[in-house]
Amino acid sequence: MQLTHRQIEFFRAVMATGQVTRAAQSLHTSQPTVSRELARLEQVLQLRLFDRIRGRLQPTARALALHEEVERSYVGLDRIAATAQALRQFAHARVSIACLPALAHALLPQATRLFLAGHAQAQVSVTPQESPLLEQWLTEQRFDLGLSERREAPPATVRRLLLQADEVAVLPAGHPLARRRMLQPRDFAGLPFISLAPADPYRQLVDAVFDQHGVARRMTVETGSAVSVCEMVRQGVGVAIVNPLTALAMSGDELVIRPLSIPIAFEVALVVPQWRSPNPLRDAFEQALGEAAAGLARRLAAMPGNPRRRGALRGG
Repeated sequence: MQLTHRQIEFFRAVMATGQVTRAAQSLHTSQPTVSRELARLEQVLQLRLFDRIRGRLQPTARALALHEEVERSYVGLDRIAATAQALRQFAHARVSIACLPALAHALLPQATRLFLAGHAQAQVSVTPQESPLLEQWLTEQRFDLGLSERREAPPATVRRLLLQADEVAVLPAGHPLARRRMLQPRDFAGLPFISLAPADPYRQLVDAVFDQHGVARRMTVETGSAVSVCEMVRQGVGVAIVNPLTALAMSGDELVIRPLSIPIAFEVALVVPQWRSPNPLRDAFEQALGEAAAGLARRLAAMPGNPRRRGALRGG
């Protein structure tokens, strides 16, 4: 004879109710059937599990110890069943996103809010990472979605344009240039300037514009983070040109944004892995990203001095 789940189920019912009769009722079976299965269980285990005292079953010390182990097993099964139910309903599924740190600060918070409004029990995992390691992780299919500023899709992924706009100038509140609705390259001549790191592709685009117009800035600070650039500007260290999403997120009473007369294109792309199994929540998060990008595009279009004739703003 071998131990069966049926025998364990009968044993658990007797331990829970304290009586064979009640155990039979809870299992929708007869009292003799419960007694027979308990006897078989004791025979298989070669253990006496109950003492019969005045017609009642009294669990032995071995039965109590066995019951603890059975309950641990059933708790595990209950958790598995609950997890399976949640997965069927997508209630507790997790969607994972890898992105540039600037996008984790400026775009993903809005998208996550929109997504969780319709999937309150879901979980979102955001992993900020700089290029080129970001693109390597996306190629390795480590995440459900990625957000990148690169113009080409990493290998084994599909790239979808999410937002297209222009770089903007950021100035300390009260700066003389803040009185102008739009800034030209010559406006920055001789001013203390805060730049991104030399290897940053947008730093290189900005430098190329000033070189083409023969404008010399006073390079004061270099930093790898657009958030850090904006905070430096807020503190009055200098002026800068950054991506419009970080500028919007950091703008306020102490930091103002102005458009540039020379467009410096900025793009955000959605990167979807080709070989990773599709997450059931991926489409919903993509939709939230599209809505968030469209909202940011509208805010940029409403910015004072924005040259809308260029048609450079696109979201969703």
